[in-house]
Amino acid sequence: QVQLVESGGGLVQTGASLRLSCVASGRIFSIKMTGWYRQTPGKQREFVANITSGGITNYADSAKGRFTASRWIDKNTAYVQMTMNSLKPEDTGVYYCAADHFYGTSWGQGTQVTVSS
Repeated sequence: QVQLVESGGGLVQTGASLRLSCVASGRIFSIKMTGWYRQTPGKQREFVANITSGGITNYADSAKGRFTASRWIDKNTAYVQMTMNSLKPEDTGVYYCAADHFYGTSWGQGTQVTVSS
């Protein structure tokens, strides 16, 4: 019912910035919250940030002050971005966008972020 596609990952140096995008299509008005999660090899997927349909944001301690989530809708598409500043090597991982909606939870395919020291 909701489809997600992420983009914006890449290889950057410590201190650089990246902007991740998540484009949601389908029943976008059923989305209650959209979140970003990071996964690294051998570890569980961990919460990074989320934003509600009303624009309220929440961040993991590691992301506070450096990452900013935003959301807007244009016609029948929802856009969720996460701007990541002052990147650190520990921010490296595959970032997934997830949308909680009336029908369950949808996940994107992930985008790789690599921060070199």
